[in-house]
Amino acid sequence: METLTHEMAAHAARLVVEEGLDYGAAKRRALKAMGVPPRTALPDNDLVESEVRAYLALFHADTQPGELAALRRLALVWMERLAEFRPHIAGAVWNGTATRLSDIYLQLFCDDPKSAEIALIDHRVDYQPRSVTGFNGARVDALSFSSHCAELGEPIGVHLMIHDHDDLRGALKPGRQGHSLRGDHRALAQRLHEDEPT
Repeated sequence: METLTHEMAAHAARLVVEEGLDYGAAKRRALKAMGVPPRTALPDNDLVESEVRAYLALFHADTQPGELAALRRLALVWMERLAEFRPHIAGAVWNGTATRLSDIYLQLFCDDPKSAEIALIDHRVDYQPRSVTGFNGARVDALSFSSHCAELGEPIGVHLMIHDHDDLRGALKPGRQGHSLRGDHRALAQRLHEDEPT
């Protein structure tokens, strides 16, 4: 069973990297593609992330670091523009597994949820509002738009998850492996600096 779980995680990782799928969609596609029973337990996200890192190192070591840096620089631009909402970045751009197919996920912590929408309107951003499950399991508003990345020469999806200001304390708790699940502008700038070739 453990071999099957790892096989499924490896298959999902390839879909994450090559097609830009999120982990949930990639795991479901892997389950279907492998023809295993629908009730088969899916690999956890930590295992999929480990397989994504291995896949990137094997097949994209020459291009992925540059694409990640470009996405992090674009994320920093939006974090600066939205600084009043205490933005924190999460997902592949934060954890270092992003490629040019990855979107940017920013979590905003607002006193007034509508203020983030007003800020986007002020920046003349054409966004799509929707509702998603936030990091604490509750439904939150999300604002999604495309932002041109000059370094990559293409539009990148940017998703703003709007959380209550008081949720920030819980957001800073580390994940299961002790790693930070999100970071503020300073933390992301630090990661970008650390990854630059010397």
